[in-house]
Amino acid sequence: MNKAQLIEAIADNANVTKVDAENVLNAALDTIKKSVKKGDDVTLIGFGTFTKSKRKARMGRNPQTGKEIKIPAMTVPKFRPGREFKDILK
Repeated sequence: MNKAQLIEAIADNANVTKVDAENVLNAALDTIKKSVKKGDDVTLIGFGTFTKSKRKARMGRNPQTGKEIKIPAMTVPKFRPGREFKDILK
């Protein structure tokens, strides 16, 4: 499912226009991104938790040449699914 299909599904399920569904989805995603960027966790009970995590610097290997390269430390987003979400997938 891509974003357009998700917007259509939200519009159908919530009985709103596609424009309204897109605005709500964009606002929700922007809010999640801004909160995680600030360092706040975003927890949606039953769905999961979005967090910010730090990765240490490490050595990697270029798959084309086999040459070792240094991969710098970086901050990455993480998602941890909630129990209800996991149970649906079983």
